[in-house]
Amino acid sequence: MANILIPTDFSDNAWNAIEYAVEFFKNSSCNFYLLHVCHGLNDLATIKEEEFCKEKLQCLILKINKELSSNPNHKFFALIDGGYLVTSVRQQIEKNQIDFIVMGTRGNTDAKKTPIGSNASNVITQVRCATIIVPENAKFSKLNEIAFPTDFLSVYSAKTLEAITNIVESNNASARVIHIKNGTAILNEDQKRNKELLDAYLGANEHSFHFLDNYHIENQVQDFVENKKIDLITMLAKNLNYFEKILFHPKNSQIKYYTDIPFLVLH
Repeated sequence: MANILIPTDFSDNAWNAIEYAVEFFKNSSCNFYLLHVCHGLNDLATIKEEEFCKEKLQCLILKINKELSSNPNHKFFALIDGGYLVTSVRQQIEKNQIDFIVMGTRGNTDAKKTPIGSNASNVITQVRCATIIVPENAKFSKLNEIAFPTDFLSVYSAKTLEAITNIVESNNASARVIHIKNGTAILNEDQKRNKELLDAYLGANEHSFHFLDNYHIENQVQDFVENKKIDLITMLAKNLNYFEKILFHPKNSQIKYYTDIPFLVLH
């Protein structure tokens, strides 16, 4: 039984993340915990306000059961908390043994021009749990092609490698490993060993390695995503600094992959 935490502020992007989560785990037995954080519940908020939030969550669960989930092994639970989202998420991870967090890239308060909002950014950088970030335009489709950008500098743990291969194998998908190189730079010995380890662990699963030059890299990533028809981008949290500007803050307004393709961040 997988335990999935879905923070929600009742925005359209949050609903889109719920749709994606239900489809992503369509064939699995899951407990879905819908978390809404009401700032001030711990001090000035009235019981009425708390009851109003609970009522909205219950209505949301009714809507999910009516419109989305047909799996009898999907159970939905409403969670209300006060304070700060990251603190609440951490508490729920420990209390309910959460396996995955699924959330939208932006909420009601985030600027439209921001590719990834402050809450999503804080969760993927400050919370040690596998997190699927669902952009506003992303709709679930069968995972045929999974991209894995890496700098080959991290020593992959067995748990991380298992998480990647489980997703690849369970979806009978292809893994496309992407490395962004600087000009003519070649992999050092540590990077070569890590590449070989990843190659060996992916084993019989369909996979390939791709080296993109660090020149107009945003356009190259866009072309790669389009040409390979990438359905999910998976990355290690350790690599977030390496890829943050490319994936979440592209300068080219024509770049659209960050609004269309979900990201799975592994710790």
